[in-house]
Amino acid sequence: MRIDHVELFVPDREAAVSWYAEWLGFAAMREHAAWVATGPVMITNDGGFTKIALFTGEPQGDADVRGWRRLAFGLDADRFIAFVERYRESGQALNGPVDHHTAWSAYFSDPWGNLLEVTTYDYDAVRDALDSKK
Repeated sequence: MRIDHVELFVPDREAAVSWYAEWLGFAAMREHAAWVATGPVMITNDGGFTKIALFTGEPQGDADVRGWRRLAFGLDADRFIAFVERYRESGQALNGPVDHHTAWSAYFSDPWGNLLEVTTYDYDAVRDALDSKK
């Protein structure tokens, strides 16, 4: 058994599709295009194994936690470093990289306040890359 998808509420699905494409490589799934009129826009960045269902609605943002708290995406070391560098260069708020001693994470949110994370278990490779940039 695996997680099929996570549902996110955003006020503008088209803007969300663009943001998730730019920052996390997601794209709308053609095979679920019929759902768009009455349901979610399904997006994926790995051929459908990992999916997000974007619904129109108010995001949780800073409200008390009622459902999931944060959505984390796993990356290899090179993609993790590239993401952190690109996100920092964009001027958007990023907390990280955070050293978890066996993994590295960086925390951020989408434009609607949904909490997100990229994480990698390629601990030594990221540590070495970060040390080389000092």
